Amino acid sequence: MPNRSAVMPEAWIECRAQRMVKALARPAALVPCTVLLVALGGCTIKHPTADLVRGKQLFVAKCGACHTLAHAGTTGTVGPDLDDAFRQDRADGVKSTSIEGLVNYWIQYPNTQGVMPGMLLKGQDAQDVAAYVGAVAARPGQDTGALATAVATVSQKPAVEKNGVVEIDANPNGLLKFTASSARATAGKVTLRMQNKSSVMHDIAIKGNGVSEIGAVVQNGGVSTVTADLKPGTYTFYCSVDGHAAAGMTGPLTIK
Repeated sequence: MPNRSAVMPEAWIECRAQRMVKALARPAALVPCTVLLVALGGCTIKHPTADLVRGKQLFVAKCGACHTLAHAGTTGTVGPDLDDAFRQDRADGVKSTSIEGLVNYWIQYPNTQGVMPGMLLKGQDAQDVAAYVGAVAARPGQDTGALATAVATVSQKPAVEKNGVVEIDANPNGLLKFTASSARATAGKVTLRMQNKSSVMHDIAIKGNGVSEIGAVVQNGGVSTVTADLKPGTYTFYCSVDGHAAAGMTGPLTIK
């Protein structure tokens, strides 16, 4: 594993500009991955060897909220499903290093009309993430060895009300999950409380039976709460941030 305390040189890309301009002239959504990979074939990423374990950790924390990648266990739907994006390229025999180069380029120069922020990751961090995606995207199976334990597993379990409060925290690793698979409480005034230790923005919300309440969006240890007077019945708790509920941040709340 690289020594993170050492000074690492900044990454740069050497490209045959004319080939890249021709390939990228059309809107990104219309350019097949293979065409872009060929265009980037003349690009060389200048950097020390990538750290795949660090790349997986960063991907889950910074990218998983928007992208699905089976090996990483992420289910984001805002951005492209990276397994689907590179499935045909794998079938065509495109090398992992070529996929890595393309992903690194996307990180540095995202579509200006999309939602991905520019330079979300830089330097060695960007290469580590690109190398991890290049190594696992559209590949069957699961991560093994050090990669299998790179991100701590947080088990989901039912949440039960205590003194009128139901604790439903966000997954601390940035995955689009709550720590609670379901929740139950007694009829009356109920508060749902969610602490979010990850850097991915989340909130806690509740809907059903005429109730619709949304808490504040928080991150990095912030707490989001909603309080409502609930009658017996079944409600839904969820995260209202775009795409998060669809990716799995939702569950049933039973009131008795």
